[in-house]
Amino acid sequence: MKKNIWIINQYCGSIFHGMNFRSWYFAKELKKKGHCPHIISASFSHLLFKFPATNGKFTFENVEDIPFTWVKVAKYSGSQSIGRVLVMIQFMINLIFLPKKKLQKPDVIIVSSLSPLPIVSAYFWSKKYKAKLLFEVRDIWPLSLIEIGGFSKLNPLVLFFGWFEKFAYKRADKVISVLPNAKPHMESRGMNKDKFIHIPNGFNMEEMKKSKDLDKSIADLIPKNKFIVGYTGSLGASNAMEYLIKASNYLENNENIHFLIFGKGQHLEKLKNNAKNNVSFLGEIDKSQIQSAISFFDVCYIGWHNHSLYRFGISPNKIFDYMYSGKPIIHSVNTSNDIVQIAEAGISLEPENPREIANKIIEISKMGNEILKKWGENGKKYVEENHTYSHLTQLLISTIKND
Repeated sequence: MKKNIWIINQYCGSIFHGMNFRSWYFAKELKKKGHCPHIISASFSHLLFKFPATNGKFTFENVEDIPFTWVKVAKYSGSQSIGRVLVMIQFMINLIFLPKKKLQKPDVIIVSSLSPLPIVSAYFWSKKYKAKLLFEVRDIWPLSLIEIGGFSKLNPLVLFFGWFEKFAYKRADKVISVLPNAKPHMESRGMNKDKFIHIPNGFNMEEMKKSKDLDKSIADLIPKNKFIVGYTGSLGASNAMEYLIKASNYLENNENIHFLIFGKGQHLEKLKNNAKNNVSFLGEIDKSQIQSAISFFDVCYIGWHNHSLYRFGISPNKIFDYMYSGKPIIHSVNTSNDIVQIAEAGISLEPENPREIANKIIEISKMGNEILKKWGENGKKYVEENHTYSHLTQLLISTIKND
């Protein structure tokens, strides 16, 4: 039976606007399966590379046949600015005045965090329209502010977001988490244990198959006849790339190993300044060129800080790009669900240990191709079976249908 589904995600973008893509991919798959999704997102996010053209407080647009309502909000300076918090509040307030008569009456309303603030409006709409209410947690706020940001539990901002978090856990019909082991925390905040559903992050198979070649001008900069350790993605505080750079410094005199880094972020210049000649920073590339870039790697790298928050699990989008490529992975992490270990797709080691990273890189560079190929095949098989958005959307539909 066809369902009208409102997806409220302040940070939702599209393939034309930029990140975040999760709600966009769900909407695309829901549409294919006969449902009618409608995305409600903000007109500005630090994750977007192209901002929607807006006219007034609410702008309606079809993006590849997916209806969007863009809610007008102010611009802010960065991901860690107070302006970002103020815009979360602005989005919540503006939502109250959403011209609901212009949208199809919802059967299901999904509120996707980071910000839990839209949950109150969504709850009252769910009662008004007799719609099922789902709360999706992509990042555990405000616990992230406490354990990663260093905020006090009694900080007014923590208490403010905490009220909305508890409201969401108590009032939602189901709570979807990308983190597999977040259930105990959510129960401690008032969630009934039967509400918990785990739906991890994933990737779009069709887009992967439409991979474009890396620009020749960039490909020509990649050293030949070297063992290539590669990274693609953001270069911010949370990406812990300083440990890979320190590891590369230990290997400065190893003429057989070279490091390739694709991406941009606030730590780019700092990383460049600390790197030696065995590291090439090749800039940000189009999403469609990522598979082509990875094809030049012998091993892919992803690292994390050693945060206690990761006890609930992780679900990084980057790792699906790596796995689909069929390349082995070095994973520097301390978590309860190490996907590289689960899939037997490479080597895992403790985080924040550049000496150990360097040692593992040397070890892998001396391994036979058969082992590396097997790891790559394991990763690709695992990700195709468990993390396509076609598969994940089926889990979402089952959650919607399950009373």
